[in-house]
Amino acid sequence: MVSFLISLAALVAGYFIYGALVDRVFGVNPQRETPALAQADGIDFVELPWYRIFLIQLLNIAGLGPIYGAIMGALFGPAAFLWIVLGTIFAGGVHDYFSGMLSVRHQGKSVSEIVGIYLGNKARIVMRIFSVVLLVLVGTVFMYGPAGLLSQLGMTGIFASKQFWLFIILAYYFTATVLPVDKLIGRLYPVFGAVLLIMAVGVGGAIIFGGLPVPEISLRSVHPKGFSLWPMLFITIACGAISGFHSTQSPIMARCLPNEKYGRRVFYGAMVGEGIIALIWAAAAMSFFPGGISGLADVTAQGGAGLVVNQVSIGLLGGFGGILAILGVIACPITSGDTAFRSARLTIADSLNLDQAPIRNRLYLAIPVLAIGFTLTFIDFSIIWRYFAWSNQTLATIVLWAAAAYLAMNRKVHWMASLPATFMTAVVTTYILQAPEGFQLSTAISFPVGIVTAAVMLGLFLWKVPGKEAVSEAA
Repeated sequence: MVSFLISLAALVAGYFIYGALVDRVFGVNPQRETPALAQADGIDFVELPWYRIFLIQLLNIAGLGPIYGAIMGALFGPAAFLWIVLGTIFAGGVHDYFSGMLSVRHQGKSVSEIVGIYLGNKARIVMRIFSVVLLVLVGTVFMYGPAGLLSQLGMTGIFASKQFWLFIILAYYFTATVLPVDKLIGRLYPVFGAVLLIMAVGVGGAIIFGGLPVPEISLRSVHPKGFSLWPMLFITIACGAISGFHSTQSPIMARCLPNEKYGRRVFYGAMVGEGIIALIWAAAAMSFFPGGISGLADVTAQGGAGLVVNQVSIGLLGGFGGILAILGVIACPITSGDTAFRSARLTIADSLNLDQAPIRNRLYLAIPVLAIGFTLTFIDFSIIWRYFAWSNQTLATIVLWAAAAYLAMNRKVHWMASLPATFMTAVVTTYILQAPEGFQLSTAISFPVGIVTAAVMLGLFLWKVPGKEAVSEAA
């Protein structure tokens, strides 16, 4: 329990101390006009209050990510606490802050365009493809999962059909993708964002005051399948530590931010909020079931992370917890899926310089993107998820390198981005070399190659980037 409480305190302190340092190094300018004001179009560029943006951003980046990922990461043991805390403060918070604030500085552009500005046109092209593919995968995952759960709620007839719910969710996604951001997302998301926080606070309070036997931090993996911490833990827990998906969502809210002074609250703050949610669910998963982590392994084997959420919520919060569990397991992923498709539309629009104010232009992009996502629901779900996990962390790595380039080119302290970028380069390289969906090489090869690759990337960065002329932030 002591480690859990210290970890919670560290996350809060990280926001006020390291988050403030990141904000100061970036150099916010409260007098600078933001895209929400300069480019207001009533569709995507819409000024919103910062607290509403915070809740929308939290729900956009979270959904079920920090719950499901934390539960599966809890199987590694309390070492997960360290990754959640250190990842959130020094990697995820930095990643989310710069992906949001660089978009604010560059006319609300999508992450692929930001990467292109600082890493070159080849990187821009790769990121355009990479980010759209990732976003469609996210949208597909969060279409397929809730549809399956809704079909299993004990209803009969057409309501027990997964295909029926897929069509319903698809129709909602289409509406949310093309409507102005303040009409549906701006109204519903703050409510569900608050529900996500209430759910976490309730579970966290039950852990603390109920005296659950939360294990103390250890650097040893206790995974029932014998998985090592490196690099598996750092891929398993993405949302709640660092996730590339976040960088695709930050520009959506960058187009709504009324003043740069709110950047830390919205972007770094939402990441810390997600880290707290992940920490609470990791602790609950480790301590709620008889036998601790071995009991958790038995439940996940029976019904996956969804069954864990259901049993923990009802067990700790009663009937109210059951309602929250249903909202969390079904509603939260849907609210991540629709913004994934919205972000895919915006990314493609930015690459084509296609004005999104006319409804026909939004339809030109939304219809084929959603059609592809729906088609992917017929592919083995486990395959889609495995490739999503790696591509998600690879995207985060690229964005961190772009942030490091921005800092270096502007004669600022680049280490706050280049060090986590180097670490994540080692993670994603090592993982894809040894993973079943990758090259399936032995750890004797994947471990050293991953480390050497990261070192080479850092060397190339230090050789090529510092000293380059700064890019105009009106670009």
